[in-house]
Amino acid sequence: MSLPILPIVINLSVATAICGLLYWLQAKHLSFSKRVLIGLSLGILLGAVFQTFYGNGSPIIQATNAYLDIVGTGYVKLLQMVVMPLILVSIISAILKLKDVSSLGKISSLTIGTLMITTMVAAIIGFFMAKLFGLTTLGLNFTSAEFARGQYLEGTLASAKAINFPAMILSFIPENPFLDLTGTRKTSTIAVVIFAILIGVSATSIAEKKAEIFQSFNHFVEVAQAIVMRLVTLILRLTPYGVFALITQVVGKSNRDDILNLINFVLASYSAIFLMFIVHLSIVAACGLNPLRYLQKIFPVLVFAFTSRTSAGAIPLSVQVQQQRLGTPEGIANFAASFGATMGQNGCAGIYPAMLAFMIAPSVGIDPMSVSFVASLVGIIAIGSIGIAGVGGGATFAALIVLSSLDLPVALAGLLISIEPLIDMGRTALNVSGSITAGTVTSKILGETDLTVFNQIPEAIGTEDSDT
Repeated sequence: MSLPILPIVINLSVATAICGLLYWLQAKHLSFSKRVLIGLSLGILLGAVFQTFYGNGSPIIQATNAYLDIVGTGYVKLLQMVVMPLILVSIISAILKLKDVSSLGKISSLTIGTLMITTMVAAIIGFFMAKLFGLTTLGLNFTSAEFARGQYLEGTLASAKAINFPAMILSFIPENPFLDLTGTRKTSTIAVVIFAILIGVSATSIAEKKAEIFQSFNHFVEVAQAIVMRLVTLILRLTPYGVFALITQVVGKSNRDDILNLINFVLASYSAIFLMFIVHLSIVAACGLNPLRYLQKIFPVLVFAFTSRTSAGAIPLSVQVQQQRLGTPEGIANFAASFGATMGQNGCAGIYPAMLAFMIAPSVGIDPMSVSFVASLVGIIAIGSIGIAGVGGGATFAALIVLSSLDLPVALAGLLISIEPLIDMGRTALNVSGSITAGTVTSKILGETDLTVFNQIPEAIGTEDSDT
């Protein structure tokens, strides 16, 4: 049976008109943050209209989303395209500018330390929020989709069990950096960071003995960085359109009945996510920075992460916001964004596995409130959060690692498949917030933060708002 063309044409005409409005607002020099917020709001509204007129699972919505996907997923792919070149040239450039290469150790330890500590805090918050809301798998029934998901999780259990800490550390080493530049492996981001560090350190070591060669290489990196950053700026101009298309798709295809059936888990998850955002802001405030101004400045990144559900794809926007809005040096910004996309993810690797473990433990006769269980859970989550890919499915893999390490049945996690996209949006935004917090803390502790930039209101940052 062929689909009626007219409703699809009307839907796409409305979406095109909204994109035209966003372009007009850009031409009128409305600030970047406001355009992103308008795109988000109009996308939610349009998605809700689709739901109201066509109903859940409508083929018309699916056909409309296929075209919206060109804008939404196309935008995400463009960002993913530039992630590896950005990391490579930015970190090399930052190292070449360092007066003391030994400061790399301080930057790395502070960044990774902040990510690990906040992930453990997130796990504790998620665990006790599950307790507060009384979450359990008892009484939940498998549908065909949930059963299939459970079977899939059982099938991927072997790969999760095969991962151990030494093997994970080895996976960070770039055996073939050109392969990692394609993003093939889950740890490719960190591998590229390490490769860039080695190149940068090697270059600085010949600065005195072979000054002419060093200057030539330094000039080459400066040219490459200027071109890559310009490319990033051009792509980021599309953020309001990408956010609009992505959120329209999510709202349009959401199943209200499934959400209502698992509303307790949704509320518990977002309560934990909200509390962890408060923790991030408290850490920023403890560093002597204004948390409300900080939140206002990182808002566009959070909106993109929320709608796109990809921490890795948010790296270019995260780096730019850290540099241009928060006053964080490019090296620290790149370290935090890169490491934060592959380890210490507060939402996907912290809150989510902890809540699942609390829910599933009673089904096999384990008291989840025992001190030994909680301590084991937090420790496993901290270690297991290393190397989790910052793309869709990362939370599932993190959950597999944690549940299998605790000898808990992983198939029960399939019960949540129907609300997975909704929860994943908040988790991803929290992941990105955690990485930016790590960069901000590291920069402030090392005395590298440009407070003049940080204290500016966003609209006063000419480069960011006029170019983006």
